[in-house]
Amino acid sequence: MEGDLVQMGAYIGAGLACLGMGGAGIGVGHVAGNYLAGALRNPSAAPGQTAFLFIGIAFAEALGIFSFLVALLLMFAV
Repeated sequence: MEGDLVQMGAYIGAGLACLGMGGAGIGVGHVAGNYLAGALRNPSAAPGQTAFLFIGIAFAEALGIFSFLVALLLMFAV
């Protein structure tokens, strides 16, 4: 009975950790949307900002990968 309760807590924690992946998706959307808005306002400056676009997407996506890692650790390390 006690093992089932611990397993249930691990699954609930993993589900809550997966909320970070949704946050990462929202973050990537904001980064790409703001880049697109800036590129449409000033098309000549867009090529100079492309590197910052990819850096921002990488940082936002790294947070999603970290939350996925935490979810996996909670599910399988118990």
